[in-house]
Amino acid sequence: MKIAIGSDHAGFRLKEFLKDFLRESKCEVVDFGTDSEESVDYPDFAFKVCESIVKQDVQFGILICGTGLGMSIAANKVKGIRASLCNDLFAARCAREHNDANVLCMGGRVLGEALAKEIVKIWLNGEFQGGRHERRIQKITEYERKTHSD
Repeated sequence: MKIAIGSDHAGFRLKEFLKDFLRESKCEVVDFGTDSEESVDYPDFAFKVCESIVKQDVQFGILICGTGLGMSIAANKVKGIRASLCNDLFAARCAREHNDANVLCMGGRVLGEALAKEIVKIWLNGEFQGGRHERRIQKITEYERKTHSD
């Protein structure tokens, strides 16, 4: 599995920890930055990660800022992205199973490493259930088509 990852300065440490975990889990990781705790603008990294998903260079993305909120807002502006802020295990499971999320957003100032690792495990191993959830995702996709001109 090939995963894009990105963070701002507030998510940098957690990003670095998760990169190691993902590689140990036999995932190929593409790091879009940032490369330090020096202040940067989170949308720059959200857009790079999301564009790599839309281009199908990677399958999934993980974005981390201080709370995860900014990254999730920015990511969801990219056509074809379904980013979910998950700071607990239940949300991580539902994001994949019910919402077919292709981007996981987390808060580096909210989560400890152990919980973040478990969230990533559950999210990556989740599978979209389809069924009634498929109809809802199709409605979102159709609305996106109508409102986002290329």
